[in-house]
Amino acid sequence: MPHVLVLNASYEPLGVVPLRRALVLVLENKAVSLEESGAFMHSATVTVPAPSVVRLKRFVRVPYRGPVPLTRRALFARDGGRCMYCGGVATSVDHVVPRSRGGQHAWDNVVASCRRCNHTKADRHLVEIGWRLRHKPAPPTGLAWRIIGTGHRDPRWLPYLQPYGAEDAMARIDGISA
Repeated sequence: MPHVLVLNASYEPLGVVPLRRALVLVLENKAVSLEESGAFMHSATVTVPAPSVVRLKRFVRVPYRGPVPLTRRALFARDGGRCMYCGGVATSVDHVVPRSRGGQHAWDNVVASCRRCNHTKADRHLVEIGWRLRHKPAPPTGLAWRIIGTGHRDPRWLPYLQPYGAEDAMARIDGISA
């Protein structure tokens, strides 16, 4: 099912919701559709364009959310779904400094890797096997990462996410993917 970007009344990105939830918000007059996906939703009496971006009519106060949580989906989004050692398709998570050797489970020590590289590296430091990372891992910043980290991306969302670091995030993802 397609997903829709939800913006606050101030155009600040709040999150991503399924299309059905976004349609309910629009039909209940709680949100306005800003971008349409080109598809249409049909009922017995009404045809409604499916939204891609909606903005709430009333401002919703959001408490401080803290740093972007380290999840598998967000990690693969940060690394563009590519192995940080060989550039292949990533299927697993690897700790650059192994946890058994004092490495932390943190953004700057965790990378996406392919199964082969993860198995070959095993419980060793990179210098022991002569490997280098393609890019230095770092924690993502900005509200855009909360959206991109969900794994759902739509090019129509970019103009609404640009003020919140989306260009940096997308460049990082595209640069790693290439």
